[in-house]
Amino acid sequence: MRLDRWFKRRIPSLSLSHLNKIVRTGEVRVDGARVKTATRLAQGQSVRVPPLKLDAPAAPTQEISQTDLRALRDMILYEDKDLMVLDKPFGLAVQGGSGMTRHIDGMLASMPNERGDRPMLVHRLDRDTSGVLLVAKTRRTAADLGAIFRSRQARKIYWALVEGVPKPAQGRISLYLAKGEDMGAARPPRRGAEGREKLEKMRVASHGDEDARHSVTYYTIVDKAAPRLAWLSMKPVTGRTHQLRAHAEAIGHPIIGDPKYGLKPKTDPRRNDPLRNIPEGVERKLHLLARRLILPHPGGGTLDVTAPLPPHMQRSFDMFGFDVKRYDPIEEAPE
Repeated sequence: MRLDRWFKRRIPSLSLSHLNKIVRTGEVRVDGARVKTATRLAQGQSVRVPPLKLDAPAAPTQEISQTDLRALRDMILYEDKDLMVLDKPFGLAVQGGSGMTRHIDGMLASMPNERGDRPMLVHRLDRDTSGVLLVAKTRRTAADLGAIFRSRQARKIYWALVEGVPKPAQGRISLYLAKGEDMGAARPPRRGAEGREKLEKMRVASHGDEDARHSVTYYTIVDKAAPRLAWLSMKPVTGRTHQLRAHAEAIGHPIIGDPKYGLKPKTDPRRNDPLRNIPEGVERKLHLLARRLILPHPGGGTLDVTAPLPPHMQRSFDMFGFDVKRYDPIEEAPE
């Protein structure tokens, strides 16, 4: 279990901001070592809990929302007694953040089981990435699925429209990624009352750099509208933050509609519009879809679920004559 989840279940009145602070300052220790909120605990480990500020009022108990329940039901691609697979729409966050009032994690409170336990997220997608999102109905299933993802038994396929046409048409992207600097002046428009993503982006790093982590993606061109754009199928082997978006930028072909990656150098006088390179008629939205997820089902057999194109990508596919039934060469890419 993640450390932040451990605290949430045992000390629900502890605010996330306070937890982040005491973890960052090293007041929380696991077996005497400094940790992060994402650190996973193992049976038998010792967690040091410092004196806590719990005088802040706890968040009010959220009543079951029929609106959220109906919305989640409409997203379901597959469901059984152990898990369900959602088709996450564009623009809906998976988890909460600063200024974020509606997200999948919060909406799942509308689906408690007979014991009052709510479904749990197994993995995550960026707010503007659409497609397959896996949710476990029990802690046991969540633990089993988490182990499957960590052991890289889960096979993920993404579809994207990118600027230009990559060469070679098929390839392997192998890079070290680390958190980069704030984007500064090159900010996308605000997204209203629900806020927007943090501006920090991933950057290409060198082996040995602080926080640098290795990342690997296979890609192939499925179709193209040269020289303007190409339809890529991408298979990430690792699962780093913003991996596909950063990799697309690194090979010089950022994903269409990405407000964070693919920015021009600061010498460009038009740098305040990061989405200016979108072909005419294409919507200014991220064209990235978590298309398919294949993995061993904890109850036996194989789970294989495919998500349809979100409306804005479907309109772009129609505009350029791309056929979703076309053969996808990424199926033969190495695992």
